[in-house]
Amino acid sequence: MVRKTLSFSKEEEMLQASCALEDAFYNLMRPVKTLRIEVNDDTRRWGPRTPAMAAGLTDHTWTIEELMMTVVVPEAINT
Repeated sequence: MVRKTLSFSKEEEMLQASCALEDAFYNLMRPVKTLRIEVNDDTRRWGPRTPAMAAGLTDHTWTIEELMMTVVVPEAINT
């Protein structure tokens, strides 16, 4: 959290937005080497997987365009 707060997140709302974007990038777009699966293909032996693919939330690695075009509905806060 220190690295993220030292950047431009001077307000808590901006920090939360930055953390949410980083979480989405990691879970939907970045293949993790330890989650790869073996494929039966002549050109490669391993297929990349993201954490969201491993959890069964999506069937492909997302692009930046897909991530930016997705509307995320914020969770209601009961105070």
